[in-house]
Amino acid sequence: MIIGVPKEIKDQEYRMALLPSAAYQLIKRGHQVLVERNAGAGSGYPDEDYEQAGATMVSDHAAAYAKADLVMKVKEPLPSEYSLLRPGQILFTYLHLAASRSLTDALLKSRVTGLAFETIEVNHRLPLLEPMSEIAGRMSILVGGYFLAKHNGGPGVLLGGVPGVLPGKVVVLGGGTSGINAARMAQGMGADVTILEVDLERMRFLDITLHTAHTLYSSEAHLLELLPTVDLLVGAVLVPGAKAPRLIRRDMLRRMRPGSVLVDIAIDQGGCAETSRPTTHENPAFLEEGVTHYCVANMPGAYARTATQALANATYRYLELIADHGLAEACQKVPALVGGLNVMDGKITYKAVAAAHGLPYSPPTF
Repeated sequence: MIIGVPKEIKDQEYRMALLPSAAYQLIKRGHQVLVERNAGAGSGYPDEDYEQAGATMVSDHAAAYAKADLVMKVKEPLPSEYSLLRPGQILFTYLHLAASRSLTDALLKSRVTGLAFETIEVNHRLPLLEPMSEIAGRMSILVGGYFLAKHNGGPGVLLGGVPGVLPGKVVVLGGGTSGINAARMAQGMGADVTILEVDLERMRFLDITLHTAHTLYSSEAHLLELLPTVDLLVGAVLVPGAKAPRLIRRDMLRRMRPGSVLVDIAIDQGGCAETSRPTTHENPAFLEEGVTHYCVANMPGAYARTATQALANATYRYLELIADHGLAEACQKVPALVGGLNVMDGKITYKAVAAAHGLPYSPPTF
């Protein structure tokens, strides 16, 4: 199989979809790997590393797509890349189609096979989303604490407090992978942490795992009680493949103190607050109702080297399987791969994406 790895062109996206060591392994197995020049530079992997691994370097962005049977990316294609996709080609990346009708329409028109990292589910886990969720969760506390500083528009609250001064209050919506990592980081900094969750078994797990954090059943009433005292609110809710539920209305934000911070990790899936809109690392935050919103749609890209390594660790076994056996046989060997099929041959093959856009759903066929 010919595997193409283009450079990410999303604003300030420095992650890379394939490590040099992974390229070496694929080439050893008889596959060809095309890597666009400078694709790995942002995450600390120069072209020389890929050349030594045996990859074919291409200078043109389009060339990384042209001959590839499978295109390996990190983020969804941008409009300038839509025309580079072709029928039957496999696009293996984060897609988040439920949050973008225009991207969904473009992939349907191209008749590409869109295999989404974020909807491959194994034993009720999302193994290709988890590494980035872990980074985003931990990062949410770092950036939240940064924007709580007075010179950044915050109230001047230090999350960990100091002896004789109470710590800042952190509320995390959702106790999944992002949520637990946000809570762990906040707890480690000495903050007062509360996690809102609806799954009772998950709350028991959180209670045992996070010794000083509080758990609270997630309801609008409980959230309304907490908002007036919150310094940092982290939105970490997820419905696999679907739009994030809107848990925070504009009128609810007005209950928060001026200068408090909302970090909406769910912005990739549309965001969990009515006031959220995607931002970039260059201009990461904006003010609504007196609350600083941090809504960067590719948060882990800030820590590109760590994120690249973590993502490659999770995706490589699936990539190798598809390359060795083709998509149909790979799906037979590992049925979880079928859950990653969001679009195929001009049809939507993932129910939550079809529901999000009010379009027909078709089961995947090979």
